Amino acid sequence: MRKRLLALLVAAAAVPAAAPAVAQDKTVNLKVSLWVPPAHPLVPATQAWAADIEKASGGTIKLTVFPSEQLGKAFDHYDMARDGIADITYVNPGYSSGRFPIAAAGQLPFTFSDGKKGTLALNEWYKKYALSEMKDTKLCFAFIHDPGGLHGKKKILVPGDLSGMKVRPAQSTIGEMVRMFGGTNVQTSAAEAREAIERGTADEITFPWGSIFLFGIDKAVKYHMDVPLYSTVFTYNINLAKYNAMSDAQKKVIDDHCTPEWASRVTDPWTDFEANGRVKMKALEGHEVYPLTADQLAEWKKAVKPLRDSWAEAVKKAGGDADKIDADLQAALRKFEAGI
Repeated sequence: MRKRLLALLVAAAAVPAAAPAVAQDKTVNLKVSLWVPPAHPLVPATQAWAADIEKASGGTIKLTVFPSEQLGKAFDHYDMARDGIADITYVNPGYSSGRFPIAAAGQLPFTFSDGKKGTLALNEWYKKYALSEMKDTKLCFAFIHDPGGLHGKKKILVPGDLSGMKVRPAQSTIGEMVRMFGGTNVQTSAAEAREAIERGTADEITFPWGSIFLFGIDKAVKYHMDVPLYSTVFTYNINLAKYNAMSDAQKKVIDDHCTPEWASRVTDPWTDFEANGRVKMKALEGHEVYPLTADQLAEWKKAVKPLRDSWAEAVKKAGGDADKIDADLQAALRKFEAGI
Protein backbone atom coordinates (compact mmCIF):
# COMPACT_ATOMS: atom_id res chain seq x y z
CA MET A 1 0.00 0.00 0.00
CA ARG A 2 2.83 2.37 0.89
CA LYS A 3 4.56 1.65 -2.42
CA ARG A 4 1.32 2.29 -4.33
CA LEU A 5 0.72 5.57 -2.48
CA LEU A 6 4.30 6.65 -3.17
CA ALA A 7 3.85 5.86 -6.85
CA LEU A 8 0.68 7.95 -6.98
CA LEU A 9 2.43 10.89 -5.33
CA VAL A 10 5.34 10.69 -7.77
CA ALA A 11 2.93 10.55 -10.71
CA ALA A 12 0.99 13.54 -9.39
CA ALA A 13 4.20 15.51 -8.98
CA ALA A 14 5.08 14.81 -12.61
CA VAL A 15 1.87 16.46 -13.86
CA PRO A 16 2.49 20.16 -14.63
CA ALA A 17 0.38 22.71 -12.80
CA ALA A 18 -2.57 23.94 -14.78
CA ALA A 19 -1.88 27.27 -16.52
CA PRO A 20 -4.56 29.98 -16.65
CA ALA A 21 -4.79 29.46 -20.40
CA VAL A 22 -4.84 25.76 -21.29
CA ALA A 23 -2.59 24.14 -23.87
CA GLN A 24 -5.33 23.68 -26.46
CA ASP A 25 -6.01 27.41 -26.66
CA LYS A 26 -5.09 28.88 -30.01
CA THR A 27 -2.21 31.34 -30.01
CA VAL A 28 -3.36 34.95 -30.13
CA ASN A 29 -1.01 37.62 -31.47
CA LEU A 30 -1.73 41.16 -30.33
CA LYS A 31 -0.29 44.39 -31.70
CA VAL A 32 0.11 47.06 -29.02
CA SER A 33 0.41 50.59 -30.42
CA LEU A 34 2.01 53.42 -28.45
CA TRP A 35 2.69 56.83 -29.94
CA VAL A 36 5.52 57.77 -27.56
CA PRO A 37 9.19 57.05 -28.44
CA PRO A 38 11.09 54.00 -27.13
CA ALA A 39 12.88 56.12 -24.51
CA HIS A 40 9.56 57.02 -22.86
CA PRO A 41 9.07 55.16 -19.53
CA LEU A 42 5.71 53.88 -20.73
CA VAL A 43 7.35 51.70 -23.39
CA PRO A 44 9.49 49.38 -21.23
CA ALA A 45 6.72 49.25 -18.61
CA THR A 46 4.24 48.16 -21.29
CA GLN A 47 6.70 45.59 -22.59
CA ALA A 48 6.98 44.14 -19.07
CA TRP A 49 3.16 44.08 -18.84
CA ALA A 50 3.03 42.27 -22.19
CA ALA A 51 5.61 39.73 -21.07
CA ASP A 52 3.61 38.98 -17.93
CA ILE A 53 0.46 38.43 -20.00
CA GLU A 54 2.31 35.97 -22.22
CA LYS A 55 3.65 34.11 -19.18
CA ALA A 56 0.27 33.99 -17.44
CA SER A 57 -1.38 32.67 -20.60
CA GLY A 58 1.07 29.81 -20.92
CA GLY A 59 2.47 31.43 -24.05
CA THR A 60 -0.86 31.51 -25.88
CA ILE A 61 -1.16 35.31 -25.88
CA LYS A 62 1.78 37.03 -27.52
CA LEU A 63 2.03 40.82 -27.63
CA THR A 64 4.31 42.99 -29.75
CA VAL A 65 4.73 46.63 -28.73
CA PHE A 66 5.03 49.23 -31.50
CA PRO A 67 6.14 52.68 -30.22
CA SER A 68 6.65 55.98 -32.10
CA GLU A 69 3.39 56.04 -34.11
CA GLN A 70 4.55 53.08 -36.23
CA LEU A 71 0.98 51.88 -36.73
CA GLY A 72 -0.77 55.26 -36.84
CA LYS A 73 -0.91 58.83 -35.63
CA ALA A 74 -1.51 59.65 -31.97
CA PHE A 75 -4.84 61.34 -32.75
CA ASP A 76 -6.16 58.11 -34.35
CA HIS A 77 -5.43 55.59 -31.62
CA TYR A 78 -8.97 55.13 -30.32
CA ASP A 79 -10.27 54.40 -33.81
CA MET A 80 -7.31 52.11 -34.41
CA ALA A 81 -8.44 49.94 -31.48
CA ARG A 82 -12.06 50.10 -32.62
CA ASP A 83 -11.23 49.14 -36.21
CA GLY A 84 -8.55 46.53 -35.45
CA ILE A 85 -5.64 48.41 -37.01
CA ALA A 86 -4.01 47.64 -33.67
CA ASP A 87 -5.32 45.32 -30.98
CA ILE A 88 -4.41 47.42 -27.94
CA THR A 89 -3.80 51.15 -28.17
CA TYR A 90 -2.69 54.04 -25.99
CA VAL A 91 -5.43 56.66 -26.21
CA ASN A 92 -5.58 60.31 -25.25
CA PRO A 93 -9.36 60.96 -25.18
CA GLY A 94 -8.66 64.69 -25.14
CA TYR A 95 -7.26 64.51 -28.67
CA SER A 96 -10.88 64.10 -29.83
CA SER A 97 -12.70 67.22 -28.69
CA GLY A 98 -16.26 66.52 -27.51
CA ARG A 99 -16.13 62.80 -28.24
CA PHE A 100 -15.65 61.57 -24.67
CA PRO A 101 -17.38 64.19 -22.50
CA ILE A 102 -17.39 62.14 -19.30
CA ALA A 103 -13.66 61.37 -19.40
CA ALA A 104 -13.04 65.08 -19.92
CA ALA A 105 -13.87 65.70 -16.24
CA GLY A 106 -10.45 64.30 -15.40
CA GLN A 107 -8.87 66.89 -17.66
CA LEU A 108 -10.28 69.98 -16.00
CA PRO A 109 -7.59 72.26 -14.55
CA PHE A 110 -6.68 71.86 -10.88
CA THR A 111 -8.33 68.44 -10.51
CA PHE A 112 -5.43 66.14 -9.58
CA SER A 113 -2.51 66.89 -7.30
CA ASP A 114 -0.67 63.59 -7.66
CA GLY A 115 -0.16 61.19 -10.55
CA LYS A 116 -0.12 57.92 -8.60
CA LYS A 117 -3.09 58.63 -6.36
CA GLY A 118 -4.87 60.24 -9.28
CA THR A 119 -4.54 57.09 -11.40
CA LEU A 120 -6.19 55.00 -8.67
CA ALA A 121 -9.00 57.54 -8.31
CA LEU A 122 -9.49 57.78 -12.06
CA ASN A 123 -9.82 54.02 -12.51
CA GLU A 124 -12.32 53.67 -9.70
CA TRP A 125 -14.41 56.51 -11.11
CA TYR A 126 -14.26 55.94 -14.88
CA LYS A 127 -14.47 52.16 -15.24
CA LYS A 128 -18.28 52.12 -15.07
CA TYR A 129 -18.74 55.13 -17.34
CA ALA A 130 -16.41 53.74 -20.00
CA LEU A 131 -18.93 50.92 -20.56
CA SER A 132 -21.12 53.42 -22.40
CA GLU A 133 -18.70 56.14 -23.46
CA MET A 134 -16.14 53.75 -24.96
CA LYS A 135 -18.51 50.90 -25.74
CA ASP A 136 -17.03 50.07 -29.15
CA THR A 137 -13.75 49.05 -27.50
CA LYS A 138 -12.88 47.32 -24.23
CA LEU A 139 -11.33 49.63 -21.67
CA CYS A 140 -8.32 47.97 -20.08
CA PHE A 141 -7.41 50.72 -17.64
CA ALA A 142 -7.20 54.49 -17.35
CA PHE A 143 -4.46 56.65 -15.91
CA ILE A 144 -3.05 60.16 -15.70
CA HIS A 145 0.47 61.52 -15.88
CA ASP A 146 1.93 63.51 -13.02
CA PRO A 147 0.35 66.98 -13.21
CA GLY A 148 1.92 69.20 -15.85
CA GLY A 149 2.43 72.93 -16.13
CA LEU A 150 2.71 75.77 -18.60
CA HIS A 151 6.07 76.21 -20.34
CA GLY A 152 7.03 78.79 -22.90
CA LYS A 153 8.87 81.80 -24.18
CA LYS A 154 7.09 84.24 -21.89
CA LYS A 155 6.35 84.33 -18.15
CA ILE A 156 2.62 83.76 -17.67
CA LEU A 157 1.35 84.80 -14.23
CA VAL A 158 -2.40 85.37 -14.62
CA PRO A 159 -4.99 84.13 -17.12
CA GLY A 160 -4.97 87.43 -18.99
CA ASP A 161 -1.32 86.89 -19.92
CA LEU A 162 -2.45 84.21 -22.37
CA SER A 163 -4.29 86.78 -24.49
CA GLY A 164 -2.79 86.80 -27.97
CA MET A 165 -0.51 83.84 -27.23
CA LYS A 166 -0.25 80.76 -29.44
CA VAL A 167 -0.48 77.72 -27.19
CA ARG A 168 -0.13 74.02 -27.87
CA PRO A 169 -2.66 72.49 -25.42
CA ALA A 170 -2.15 69.04 -23.96
CA GLN A 171 -5.80 68.16 -24.50
CA SER A 172 -9.11 69.64 -25.58
CA THR A 173 -10.14 71.05 -22.18
CA ILE A 174 -6.92 73.01 -21.91
CA GLY A 175 -7.54 74.14 -25.47
CA GLU A 176 -10.90 75.52 -24.38
CA MET A 177 -9.17 77.32 -21.52
CA VAL A 178 -6.71 78.93 -23.92
CA ARG A 179 -9.51 80.20 -26.14
CA MET A 180 -11.43 81.48 -23.12
CA PHE A 181 -8.44 83.61 -22.09
CA GLY A 182 -7.88 85.04 -25.58
CA GLY A 183 -5.15 82.74 -26.83
CA THR A 184 -4.97 80.69 -30.03
CA ASN A 185 -4.64 76.90 -30.02
CA VAL A 186 -1.95 75.17 -32.04
CA GLN A 187 -2.92 71.53 -32.59
CA THR A 188 0.12 69.31 -32.81
CA SER A 189 1.13 65.98 -31.28
CA ALA A 190 3.71 65.72 -28.51
CA ALA A 191 6.31 64.48 -30.99
CA GLU A 192 5.86 67.59 -33.15
CA ALA A 193 5.63 70.15 -30.32
CA ARG A 194 9.29 71.26 -30.21
CA GLU A 195 9.29 72.04 -33.91
CA ALA A 196 6.12 74.11 -33.54
CA ILE A 197 7.75 76.28 -30.86
CA GLU A 198 11.06 76.61 -32.70
CA ARG A 199 9.29 77.71 -35.86
CA GLY A 200 7.21 80.22 -33.94
CA THR A 201 3.98 78.38 -34.68
CA ALA A 202 3.49 78.13 -30.90
CA ASP A 203 4.67 80.35 -28.03
CA GLU A 204 3.62 78.24 -25.06
CA ILE A 205 2.91 74.60 -24.32
CA THR A 206 1.15 72.68 -21.54
CA PHE A 207 3.27 69.61 -20.90
CA PRO A 208 4.45 67.26 -18.12
CA TRP A 209 7.84 68.15 -16.64
CA GLY A 210 9.98 65.15 -17.52
CA SER A 211 8.63 64.91 -21.05
CA ILE A 212 9.84 68.45 -21.71
CA PHE A 213 13.33 66.93 -21.77
CA LEU A 214 12.31 63.70 -23.49
CA PHE A 215 10.93 65.56 -26.51
CA GLY A 216 13.69 68.19 -26.49
CA ILE A 217 11.27 71.02 -25.73
CA ASP A 218 13.62 72.39 -23.06
CA LYS A 219 15.72 73.69 -25.97
CA ALA A 220 12.83 75.88 -27.14
CA VAL A 221 11.31 77.27 -23.91
CA LYS A 222 12.62 79.21 -20.90
CA TYR A 223 9.80 79.90 -18.42
CA HIS A 224 7.91 77.26 -16.42
CA MET A 225 4.86 77.82 -14.21
CA ASP A 226 5.29 75.74 -11.05
CA VAL A 227 1.71 74.68 -10.33
CA PRO A 228 -0.25 71.42 -10.92
CA LEU A 229 -2.24 73.07 -13.68
CA TYR A 230 -3.65 70.00 -15.37
CA SER A 231 -3.39 66.27 -15.96
CA THR A 232 -4.30 64.36 -19.06
CA VAL A 233 -6.53 61.29 -19.02
CA PHE A 234 -5.17 58.29 -20.93
CA THR A 235 -6.60 54.85 -21.56
CA TYR A 236 -5.47 51.49 -22.91
CA ASN A 237 -8.21 50.19 -25.18
CA ILE A 238 -8.63 46.72 -26.64
CA ASN A 239 -10.26 45.72 -29.92
CA LEU A 240 -13.55 44.05 -29.00
CA ALA A 241 -13.52 41.44 -31.77
CA LYS A 242 -10.04 40.28 -30.82
CA TYR A 243 -10.94 40.07 -27.15
CA ASN A 244 -14.26 38.28 -27.76
CA ALA A 245 -12.53 35.68 -29.95
CA MET A 246 -10.32 34.55 -27.06
CA SER A 247 -11.07 31.57 -24.87
CA ASP A 248 -12.52 32.17 -21.42
CA ALA A 249 -9.14 31.36 -19.89
CA GLN A 250 -7.38 33.86 -22.13
CA LYS A 251 -9.98 36.54 -21.40
CA LYS A 252 -9.33 36.02 -17.70
CA VAL A 253 -5.62 36.59 -18.23
CA ILE A 254 -6.36 39.87 -20.00
CA ASP A 255 -8.88 40.91 -17.34
CA ASP A 256 -6.35 40.12 -14.61
CA HIS A 257 -3.94 42.54 -16.33
CA CYS A 258 -6.53 45.29 -16.76
CA THR A 259 -6.79 46.31 -13.11
CA PRO A 260 -6.00 49.49 -11.17
CA GLU A 261 -3.01 47.67 -9.72
CA TRP A 262 -1.63 46.98 -13.19
CA ALA A 263 -2.42 50.53 -14.25
CA SER A 264 -0.14 51.64 -11.43
CA ARG A 265 2.59 49.13 -12.28
CA VAL A 266 2.60 50.27 -15.90
CA THR A 267 2.41 54.01 -15.23
CA ASP A 268 4.22 54.61 -11.92
CA PRO A 269 7.64 54.72 -13.64
CA TRP A 270 6.27 57.46 -15.90
CA THR A 271 4.89 59.38 -12.92
CA ASP A 272 8.29 59.24 -11.23
CA PHE A 273 9.97 60.33 -14.45
CA GLU A 274 7.72 63.38 -14.81
CA ALA A 275 8.06 64.39 -11.16
CA ASN A 276 11.84 64.16 -11.39
CA GLY A 277 11.74 66.40 -14.47
CA ARG A 278 10.49 69.25 -12.31
CA VAL A 279 13.46 68.82 -9.99
CA LYS A 280 15.83 68.71 -12.96
CA MET A 281 14.33 71.86 -14.48
CA LYS A 282 14.78 73.82 -11.26
CA ALA A 283 18.50 73.06 -11.32
CA LEU A 284 18.98 73.91 -15.02
CA GLU A 285 20.73 77.14 -15.96
CA GLY A 286 18.91 79.43 -18.35
CA HIS A 287 15.46 78.36 -17.16
CA GLU A 288 13.12 80.01 -14.67
CA VAL A 289 10.72 77.85 -12.69
CA TYR A 290 8.39 80.29 -11.00
CA PRO A 291 5.61 79.80 -8.41
CA LEU A 292 2.33 81.66 -8.29
CA THR A 293 1.27 83.77 -5.35
CA ALA A 294 -1.84 82.77 -3.41
CA ASP A 295 -3.76 85.59 -5.09
CA GLN A 296 -2.60 84.56 -8.56
CA LEU A 297 -3.57 80.93 -7.96
CA ALA A 298 -6.98 82.00 -6.68
CA GLU A 299 -7.45 84.07 -9.83
CA TRP A 300 -6.68 81.05 -12.01
CA LYS A 301 -9.07 78.81 -10.11
CA LYS A 302 -11.88 81.33 -10.34
CA ALA A 303 -11.21 81.98 -14.02
CA VAL A 304 -11.43 78.31 -15.03
CA LYS A 305 -14.79 77.69 -13.34
CA PRO A 306 -16.68 78.17 -16.65
CA LEU A 307 -14.80 75.12 -17.95
CA ARG A 308 -16.54 72.93 -15.37
CA ASP A 309 -19.88 74.45 -16.34
CA SER A 310 -19.10 73.79 -20.00
CA TRP A 311 -18.14 70.20 -19.17
CA ALA A 312 -21.43 69.65 -17.31
CA GLU A 313 -23.41 71.01 -20.26
CA ALA A 314 -21.60 68.70 -22.69
CA VAL A 315 -22.33 65.69 -20.47
CA LYS A 316 -26.02 66.63 -20.26
CA LYS A 317 -26.23 66.97 -24.04
CA ALA A 318 -24.80 63.45 -24.33
CA GLY A 319 -27.50 62.16 -21.97
CA GLY A 320 -25.40 61.93 -18.80
CA ASP A 321 -26.11 63.05 -15.26
CA ALA A 322 -23.35 65.59 -14.76
CA ASP A 323 -24.06 66.12 -11.06
CA LYS A 324 -23.89 62.39 -10.30
CA ILE A 325 -20.78 61.90 -12.44
CA ASP A 326 -19.00 64.79 -10.77
CA ALA A 327 -20.04 63.62 -7.31
CA ASP A 328 -18.60 60.19 -8.07
CA LEU A 329 -15.33 61.76 -9.22
CA GLN A 330 -15.06 63.95 -6.13
CA ALA A 331 -15.70 60.92 -3.91
CA ALA A 332 -12.89 59.00 -5.63
CA LEU A 333 -10.54 61.98 -5.28
CA ARG A 334 -11.29 62.16 -1.55
CA LYS A 335 -10.92 58.42 -1.09
CA PHE A 336 -7.42 58.39 -2.58
CA GLU A 337 -6.45 61.89 -1.39
CA ALA A 338 -5.73 62.80 -4.99
CA GLY A 339 -7.43 66.19 -5.32
CA ILE A 340 -6.23 69.74 -5.00
